[in-house]
Amino acid sequence: MIAPMSEGTALLLVILLGFLPTEVWRTLAVIAGRRVEEGSAVFHWVRAVATALLAAVIARLLFAPAGALAEVPLALRLGAVAVGVIGFLLVRRSVFAGVVVGEIVLIGGAYFLHG
Repeated sequence: MIAPMSEGTALLLVILLGFLPTEVWRTLAVIAGRRVEEGSAVFHWVRAVATALLAAVIARLLFAPAGALAEVPLALRLGAVAVGVIGFLLVRRSVFAGVVVGEIVLIGGAYFLHG
């Protein structure tokens, strides 16, 4: 039988196995990114890949959600995104405003449906 881990040991494992390996790649990306000019083909490629990854995450959250979000109807999820985009455009293209407006619609709609 394996003895239970202390909280300190668990935290140390999270830092060593979770945070540090990804931090190495972030640091290398920052170092490599210093040499990439804003108008270069590499910059455009990286930006396109990042945009595609973000679009994929959003599509997954919308069309194949997990957990509590799966209980929210698709129409409400799509409506929250649409209203969030409108909020983004109305508040001087503020990502923060778009996210907040979309979340208010999503949470409010879910509360109204399941409340």
